[in-house]
Amino acid sequence: MTRTPSRRFLMAGGTAAAFATPLLGHTAIAAPPDRSGGGHGGRRVTPGADVAAAEGWRVLRGRKVGVVSNPTGVLRDARHVVDSMAERDELHIVGVFGPEHGFRGSAQAGDSEPEFEDPRTGLTVYDAYGADAAKMAALFRKAGVDTVVFDIQDVGVRFYTYIWTMYHAMVAARDIGAAFVVLDRPNPIGRRADGPLLTPEYASGVGLKPIIQQHGMTVGELARYFNGELLPVDGDGGAVELEVVQVRGWSPRTTAQHTGLPWVPPSPNMPTPDTATAYAGTGYFEGTNLSEGRGTTQPFQFVGAPYLDYHYSDRLNALRLPGVRFREGYFVPTFSKHEGKTCAGVQLLVTDPERYEAVPTAVAMLREAMRYDDFAWRKDPDTKRPYWIDKLSGSPRLRKMLDAGASLDEVTGSWRREVRDFERTRRRYLLYR
Repeated sequence: MTRTPSRRFLMAGGTAAAFATPLLGHTAIAAPPDRSGGGHGGRRVTPGADVAAAEGWRVLRGRKVGVVSNPTGVLRDARHVVDSMAERDELHIVGVFGPEHGFRGSAQAGDSEPEFEDPRTGLTVYDAYGADAAKMAALFRKAGVDTVVFDIQDVGVRFYTYIWTMYHAMVAARDIGAAFVVLDRPNPIGRRADGPLLTPEYASGVGLKPIIQQHGMTVGELARYFNGELLPVDGDGGAVELEVVQVRGWSPRTTAQHTGLPWVPPSPNMPTPDTATAYAGTGYFEGTNLSEGRGTTQPFQFVGAPYLDYHYSDRLNALRLPGVRFREGYFVPTFSKHEGKTCAGVQLLVTDPERYEAVPTAVAMLREAMRYDDFAWRKDPDTKRPYWIDKLSGSPRLRKMLDAGASLDEVTGSWRREVRDFERTRRRYLLYR
């Protein structure tokens, strides 16, 4: 295993050369630009999985491979990478590991698929949802893995759980001496960094380590960040042998709608790229007694409750928030909060993705919802940290500031320095300019 530089050395990075120079313990497998058309600026956007497949999966030959994936791990022809790998005699796939919602995606939020034999490939699929690094390592040993492949479409937000599945898998791979390969995919909401930093005291399944809320990185870049900043101080320390198969032809300014790639919902309540754009902020409403639109056709774009009224949309539009409008909307959730009840609220409409600020917009929406007497923060059974919003936002700060009547500028200004510091640190790990 390659030695990792000290944290102090890594923190000193950030020069222009750092974008192009591989870190110790990291390999970024890039492909030359493909200018065949269909993507941003006339370039065809090709995910890392397709780059690896076009090379005959050379990166995995001679290895005992375990694949962490879900339905989003598809090639451009919509076939799953595991199905493609399993057909090749020169590859040895020893197991598949399914996160939340399962490998084939048959489970709802907060659920998974139990261990089973995949009927298409005959491979054993292990239930990895909720597995910490120790349990993940046990699963990898059981399967006989010496190389872990991660291929899941992320949506660029700290409280979307797949990045923490990746983190646990990276620690587990390091601890058993296995290599780790990320088949990279575009971040559907781009490079913008925003939102509060998680504090260690509020680590949970929706935020394990101190990164900011909207991290603005691909999973490959985030894996490099984890490997340089977090793994060296986790457990016995040290990095994992990491390879990132880069996306070809992608610019961070290219939204998911313009990549030319099929959108496979990474979870049942993430049906479109527009959902991901809103979710970076409106995910906060999971921490309230308002419906965040689960049980509708537009989760995280519809937000409302039986106690709201038309004034809610009027007040939000009066704020003239950049890149967004709010349509007065009514909906009846078929499941989750307020099931079967008519909710008044808004449909969030992003009018200019480049100007839209997901986190400040959601804070403004929370402030206006708190005008209503029936508004409440959602609680969970965690008696020491009872407010779900604190886990989503990473600390009690957001809730306490809003309860105290802080302005939108005061709330968002409270994490401005954290965002700057994070952006400075992440520069060393970025792969796409």
